[in-house]
Amino acid sequence: MEDVVYFNELYDLYGDLLTDKQREYFEEYYFNNLSYAEMAEDFDVSRNAIFKQLHITTDKLEEYESKLGLLKKKKKLLEIIEKVDDKKLKEELEKLV
Repeated sequence: MEDVVYFNELYDLYGDLLTDKQREYFEEYYFNNLSYAEMAEDFDVSRNAIFKQLHITTDKLEEYESKLGLLKKKKKLLEIIEKVDDKKLKEELEKLV
């Protein structure tokens, strides 16, 4: 379950950098909870092709995070925001994240 949340967070940040097919497979698997078999039938490909493409996609998401670090920076900003006492400033900062 932890992986699902992690990859969903990465997808929110980097999903636009993926191909249409990668986004489609990712969303079907992670958002719609389809199995490899269901996806293979829907896309008329093998289960292995689905598995391979999802593996490539999650590797890409991790590579983007490794190079850009947006998720790490976002989490750090959220930690800092939690420490802010000024309500108005806190609201403005939360809009940015």
